[in-house]
Amino acid sequence: MKYKDYYAILGVERNADEAAIKKAYRKLAHQYHPDVSKDPQGEAKFKDVAEAYTTLKDPEKRAAYDQLGSYKPGQDFRPPPDWGRQFGGSQHSFEDIDLSDLFERFAGRGHRAGGRRGPMSIPGEGYEVTAHITLEDAYRGTEVHLDLSAPELDESGLLRRVPRSFKARIPKGATDGQRLRLRGKGGKGINGGPDGDLYLNIALRPHPLFRASGHDLYLDLPLAPWEAVLGATLQVPTLGGPVQLKVPPGTQAGQKLRLAKRGLPKPHEGAGDLFAIVQIVAPGVVNDKERALFQQLADSATFNPRRHFEQGVKHER
Repeated sequence: MKYKDYYAILGVERNADEAAIKKAYRKLAHQYHPDVSKDPQGEAKFKDVAEAYTTLKDPEKRAAYDQLGSYKPGQDFRPPPDWGRQFGGSQHSFEDIDLSDLFERFAGRGHRAGGRRGPMSIPGEGYEVTAHITLEDAYRGTEVHLDLSAPELDESGLLRRVPRSFKARIPKGATDGQRLRLRGKGGKGINGGPDGDLYLNIALRPHPLFRASGHDLYLDLPLAPWEAVLGATLQVPTLGGPVQLKVPPGTQAGQKLRLAKRGLPKPHEGAGDLFAIVQIVAPGVVNDKERALFQQLADSATFNPRRHFEQGVKHER
């Protein structure tokens, strides 16, 4: 039989782990899918990729494949002595057979008389879609409706695009960039192959008040100068409703005030934190009385916010 280098077909090293093999397969299956590829050899390459993945994803098949040795692609070879008894449970005949037939037999699947197998089963393609949700959706959990156009085989064996609709439940605490897997909701398998999976990439829409980083939230907190100096107890918004926040005297601009467990829920227990970032805001318009008070403060205050300027400059003599 002629040798096929399944690792080279997938573009991975021989010591590649299961995740790397699966990632390579998904990329190439999408690239060479007959409904997508413009390559004249795309269908043949798609079958080679599926054949390689079917063997290498299975630990027993992969071990048997590795025991065959390494040859040049297309080179004629025979399995080592006793390979069939070691991996197949009985002596195989290697006449009138190709490499994919060999592993069909190894797997114990049915095949036609004379040693030729039937059509090879091909796993369905995995699909990725982006689900845009609000922070409120992420806080409480939500259900999204997805409309896809997926390639499927018709009764004539030709690929055509079929509209498909799904409902997907997004659990509370979903974070920006999180990837959720819906098993069996991707492309249809071919010749009895399993259906692919559908992956939801979570994207949080911008919020007018909050910024999310993982399960933590950030909120800009405007303070009047006297609130920062004297301290205050303020009502601030959270996704779960308004709460009281104590601002200590002498609070500085840029300081983070932490509200524990007021962020997004975590998958198993607890929640992230909400950080209020202090912004000192001066009034843009003042009346005569307010101006006089500010002038009185300016005349009597000893505070110099630029003292470090003087300390940081060295005068040459």
